Amino acid sequence: MKKMEKIDAREIRRKQGMNQQQFWSKLGVTQSGGSRYESGRNMPRPVQHLLRLVHVEQIDIQKVRRDDFEVIEFLKAKNGELLKDLKKQAKEYAKAQKKA
Repeated sequence: MKKMEKIDAREIRRKQGMNQQQFWSKLGVTQSGGSRYESGRNMPRPVQHLLRLVHVEQIDIQKVRRDDFEVIEFLKAKNGELLKDLKKQAKEYAKAQKKA
């Protein structure tokens, strides 16, 4: 796995116009814990990953299910071209939804 870039949680939170409680609760982190991370305390890798998924990639983790990952892994192993095509179609669909 490649090394993650340093994420500036405070900057991301401010750009989103959220207070610490709103921002960190989406990750299951207390406001005081989030405050410590924003002040320079080392953020555990799982929290870094969640922060990237939720606040950078804008993924609603409440909707992600294990079988979603199983389907993706199956497609990667058995039909990579289909997965690639589906990703392309999904991006086009998302763009169209934003315009509508």
